[in-house]
Order: sequence, then C-alpha cells, then structure tokens
Amino acid sequence: MIGFMVRLPLTFEELERGERLGALLRRARAERTMVDIAFDAGISPETLRKIESGRVATPAFSTIAAIAGVLGLSLDELWNSVLAQEPDASGARSSRMARERLAS
Repeated sequence: MIGFMVRLPLTFEELERGERLGALLRRARAERTMVDIAFDAGISPETLRKIESGRVATPAFSTIAAIAGVLGLSLDELWNSVLAQEPDASGARSSRMARERLAS
C-alpha cells in the first residue's frame, strides 16, 4: 500500500498572510520584471506570480529566502512586515479573496 500525504486546508489567517506576503514582495520588486526576479532567485516566473498573487499562501522557506535575497530584503524585516498587518484578536478583518478560495 502506498501512503499519501494529505494537506489540510489553509485557515483564513494563513490565506491572508499569504496575500500580504505577496503584496510586500510585489512592492519590493517595483519596476523589476517578474521574469528577472524569478530567474535571479532560481524559481519559475509562474511560481513568483502565484506567490505575489497570494495563490501560494505558504511558499517554501527556501523560496522566500531566495526571493528576499534577490530583492535585498532581510527575512526578519519581511516577516515583521507581514505580521505587522495581522488583524486584531477579534478577527474582524477577512479578505474577500480568502473567503472565495475557501468556498471553491
């Protein structure tokens, strides 16, 4: 019998965190092309596009480290920026995109 890994659905918080990460990377990329950044980071432009759009909400650490390195961002600064935008404890803020992803 072959075993399979089952990935649990992401939470609203994880989806929103992925969207914030993508937005931060997109802003840091500024005028540089997605292809240039992806090539320099050793990933495909499609992977970078998915991360920037929030479609890959939990990218591999090594992928984010590579992108951050190319963009000249420290991982600490990047993570602190993502966390600084966390919703308050009441969880009042929830993005439309996160709800749509879970509904699909």
